[in-house]
Amino acid sequence: MTPVRILFSRFSAFYAPLIAAFARPFLAEEGLAPSHGTLPAGASAEELVASGAADVAQSAVSQGFLALERGRTPAVRHFAQINAADGFFLAGRAPEPDFSWPALAGRRVLVDHGGQPLAMFRYACARAGADFDAIERIDAGGPAEMEAAFRAGEGDYVHLQGPAPQRLAAEGKAHIAAAVGRASGPCAFSSLMAAPAWLAGAEGAAFARGYRKARAFVVDAPAAEVAAAVAPFFPETAGAAVERTVADYRALGCWAPGIEITPEAFRAAEDAFRHAGLVSRRHDYAAVCAPPPG
Repeated sequence: MTPVRILFSRFSAFYAPLIAAFARPFLAEEGLAPSHGTLPAGASAEELVASGAADVAQSAVSQGFLALERGRTPAVRHFAQINAADGFFLAGRAPEPDFSWPALAGRRVLVDHGGQPLAMFRYACARAGADFDAIERIDAGGPAEMEAAFRAGEGDYVHLQGPAPQRLAAEGKAHIAAAVGRASGPCAFSSLMAAPAWLAGAEGAAFARGYRKARAFVVDAPAAEVAAAVAPFFPETAGAAVERTVADYRALGCWAPGIEITPEAFRAAEDAFRHAGLVSRRHDYAAVCAPPPG
């Protein structure tokens, strides 16, 4: 068995297609012995992959065009899609079957201030007719700190990836009001990246075969079966909440059957960052993305 080291920039059920690749024997069937970890605070996933400290990392194509924006060609390539839409949800304190984005004006929202989550939230507001500048945006830190602050009574809404909103809902602490990805639209949100030399070798091809099988599993298997595979990685969340998370992401269209990152999805992500003022021009798709091996 050949070791393959997988690095997560964040770890959530949003990345179930990648988690399933090692939670089930999909990578092992291709002769790979996977291990995984989460990016240390302050570290660069690109640097760790480029240096050989990790083989493949969960990231986003925005990493590539932001590097190009600064005049630097990325040392890695994004070769497979994990999620084809934003995976954050807005959870509020009361049921809102008729939730309206414009009604966020004047409300206190615990917003994830990470580069991509904030850019996409801003873009979703624009597309849904909400005044981003009229929202009282609270930076409470990372996801765990945001959830803790909301539980302690801070804010009217909280902006989190699954399974945190589903966990809050299952406990009666919140009600999911909206999916950000439904407002922002399809795009290349999160992806897998690796060094070009690794992708061109036998390990890259084996990984892509295993990942394709994992992707088919999360798309086609019953939601309860997918939830059972990934739930052990979220021991703080009840199984029913994990299953709801899987169903929510499927309904949102995050896990499209194909693994390729299309130029159209790349451009859609670029549009969101241009709207946020983080990208000034179009960038070369081939300088950021590569076709999946095989």
